[in-house]
Amino acid sequence: MRPAGMSAGRFISFEGIDGSGKSTQSRLLAERLRAEGETVVLTREPGGSPGAEEIRALLVSGDPGRWSAETEILLFTAARRDHLERTIRPALDRGEIVITDRFADSTRVYQGVARADLRETVDALHDLMIGIEPDLTLILDADPERTMARGKGHARGEGRFEAMGLAFQQALRAGFRALAADELRCVLIDTNAGKEAAAEAIWQAVRERFG
Repeated sequence: MRPAGMSAGRFISFEGIDGSGKSTQSRLLAERLRAEGETVVLTREPGGSPGAEEIRALLVSGDPGRWSAETEILLFTAARRDHLERTIRPALDRGEIVITDRFADSTRVYQGVARADLRETVDALHDLMIGIEPDLTLILDADPERTMARGKGHARGEGRFEAMGLAFQQALRAGFRALAADELRCVLIDTNAGKEAAAEAIWQAVRERFG
């Protein structure tokens, strides 16, 4: 039985700084929705399709100075376009729920704000090549000092952005908080109370938005 008013064909994204718990919370939400009888596609960015996964390897590993912010925007947009064509759009057209660990808001904050003042460029490319926003974006708010201590990206060999340092992660947090305040589709989720409390807040946000 689905939550009151919930319908299939919804698009939900998780955003936040590195190590904020997006992968865990997106998986928990997918499991809960499936238990309610929903068909869910759980995916991620960069990645989520074979071609986009190949681009992911270029973006999240290697030296922090490997790419300029401008080049990153182009690579992320290329990966996102493939992800949209091969995974997101087909699932939505089938009436399914898509949950993605990151989408365009990450590019808006990482490359558009924290790395450089390129928000207009990011938005222009998004409008031209992607043209879709999530129905609901859940922004996980976390303390950068705590998330950096985990070093999960480094452990997986995907710590390029974490290697940019604490000040960069703090700038990301500020960017995501500003986005949450500006966009009606965004809900800020406090992760300080732990995984279970955050998961319950996420579930309530989903019910309120679609119920």
